[in-house]
Amino acid sequence: MIDAVVQAAVGIGVIISLVFSELLGASAGGIVVPGYLALYLDKPLQILGTLLISLLTWGIIRLIGNFTLLFGKRRMVLSILIGFILGWTSRMLVFNDITIHQLQMQSIGYIVPGLIANWFERQGFMKTIATMGIAAVLVRLTLMVVFHGEI
Repeated sequence: MIDAVVQAAVGIGVIISLVFSELLGASAGGIVVPGYLALYLDKPLQILGTLLISLLTWGIIRLIGNFTLLFGKRRMVLSILIGFILGWTSRMLVFNDITIHQLQMQSIGYIVPGLIANWFERQGFMKTIATMGIAAVLVRLTLMVVFHGEI
């Protein structure tokens, strides 16, 4: 059942992301991000941890961009790589000094923070956050209907 929910969340998230992109001209932080965020809407600290890592990644990308030509594929790959490293680091720090709140602050996945950071850079913070939040809630509501509230 859990695998089916994850697969459905990602699939529905892709569809909703494409609809938002085509109709509204706004990306929801990457094509798979709303599906993953929808699965964690009941864990707000983990979403907050992911957003903090995304913001840190975005800041590092902007800093590096001041000294190099960073655009297109290079920026995307570097965003994902930095997001991966920071997400991995957040998990390692959590396990060294475990508390309930710290455990909940680790990032969602390894790729998600980098994808979000890349879209922060491309379309701005507020537009990305708003679109991502609305899309994640729509995915979650759709999952609740499809799985009769068993998420």
